[in-house]
Amino acid sequence: MKSVRKIIQIDEEKCNGCGACVNGCAEGALAIIDGKAKVISDNLCDGLGACIGECPQDALKIIEREAEVFDEAAVEKHLHAQKSQAGHQAAPAPKSMPCGCPSAQIQSFASPCAQANKPAFQAGATDSALAHWPVQIRLVPPTAPFLRGADLLVAADCVPVAFPSFHRDFLQGKAVMIGCPKFDDAQMYVEKFTELFKVSGIKSITTVVMEVPCCAGLPHIVKVALEKSKAQIPMTEVVISTRGKILQERKVA
Repeated sequence: MKSVRKIIQIDEEKCNGCGACVNGCAEGALAIIDGKAKVISDNLCDGLGACIGECPQDALKIIEREAEVFDEAAVEKHLHAQKSQAGHQAAPAPKSMPCGCPSAQIQSFASPCAQANKPAFQAGATDSALAHWPVQIRLVPPTAPFLRGADLLVAADCVPVAFPSFHRDFLQGKAVMIGCPKFDDAQMYVEKFTELFKVSGIKSITTVVMEVPCCAGLPHIVKVALEKSKAQIPMTEVVISTRGKILQERKVA
């Protein structure tokens, strides 16, 4: 049976096939087909748009059109079939986004400097302190395994370029998410961090931004998300000069 209702529409010109939206659809209504995101079947899409905030290309929107009515029973059957198919694979699939896009593959790995047979990270060391991938706020799903119970570093993407000892002084032992509050979607950031703070059990947050005015938006976004999520997480704010010096470091109540 069909009716005029809200449903997801995908702009294939904008879609780059990264698969972020597929992870954001709890009903399994989306898939990457021929390099583009597609709605598998209209009756699997509830039209609520939870997947929209996951899209880094702004390729998804909610429209109203004639479509098959949303069918919860069909969704349950579809998800069960997906789970069964995954369970019969000969080998476990890598933890990656559905399209296998290198920029969006979810990976967790121990940084070399954190291994037991290595000394602590020291000035001049060449080992990376990065322990996971991806790092861009737009690409990291709130449910990423490396976020569970983590100390979270939220950094403006200019900081690692300006601050010479970023890995040693800020990154080691933390999960990191980077982005630009000036050029990216601030509301999407708020929604993503709100969900993240609700589900991931983050232990602490450190925001590191540049001294330029537009960077101040990033800690503000994190604070708004904390308020919306009602999570009680200790937070530290750090401001870096354009010459790579720490200008300010303070704890936020």
